[in-house]
Amino acid sequence: MTILVFGRSGQVGHALAQMAGVRCLARDEADLGDPAACGAAIRAVRPVAVINAAAYTNVDKAEEQEGLATRINGEAPGVMAQVCAGLEIPFVSISSDYVFDGAGRVPWKPEDATGPLGAYGRSKLVGEQTIAAAGGDWAVVRTSWVVSARGSNFVRTMLRLGAERAGLGIVEDQIGGPTPARALAAVCLQVAQTLISEPEKRGFYHYAGTPNVSWAEFAREIFRQSGIVCDVRDIASAEYPTPAKRPLNSRLDCRAIETGFGVERPDWRRGLADILQELGEV
Repeated sequence: MTILVFGRSGQVGHALAQMAGVRCLARDEADLGDPAACGAAIRAVRPVAVINAAAYTNVDKAEEQEGLATRINGEAPGVMAQVCAGLEIPFVSISSDYVFDGAGRVPWKPEDATGPLGAYGRSKLVGEQTIAAAGGDWAVVRTSWVVSARGSNFVRTMLRLGAERAGLGIVEDQIGGPTPARALAAVCLQVAQTLISEPEKRGFYHYAGTPNVSWAEFAREIFRQSGIVCDVRDIASAEYPTPAKRPLNSRLDCRAIETGFGVERPDWRRGLADILQELGEV
């Protein structure tokens, strides 16, 4: 019984590739820039479920390449969901806190109204809409601030910059839950396996690490655990302008997935310790 995963080279896909019963496809085997090829790959493998862990993730570049981002994050997941619905197998796809506008301080619930601030968020929202429109047994798992020992992410960036500089200005008014890729991968696999026998659990879910922190607080913990001496100065988002506007409130209400699938939010501090150990930083 094979669960097919798209996105082997990504943080979550790489973690899924280490798990039993999973077959991961890399970009050269299924390019999300060609949605029809993704559908063909599913038909060829005939898995018991599909997980889409692949995505266009360059938030700033998406402002210039919204068409490509939408094809990868929006159209391709929709085609996957349609094929899975036709084969009557579950489909699980990872989405993002960026589908919300980041207003307020209350954690976002799965049923809250969306309102993305930029191209990346819009592309992920298109994916959510096409998946839901396909019917079948699907689940969209929204997450935030994914980190691991591989790829481009905040932990690896801070380790590099912290070793180079005596101090850094880090944004303090964006709040979210850092999410270890390994924990997210395990939850996506559990959701896919559960939907095989309990399709009534289809729908939108949130899953992110705890406790919620600012990027500045996250950076301080990275330096504390790694032993890097680097002073962190809190700055506002306005002091660090980027091509794409980031949501200030990325808190996610994860109670639905906790209740429906019996999983708890991972403590990102423990996940960080595992990442640093894997990188040889501790």
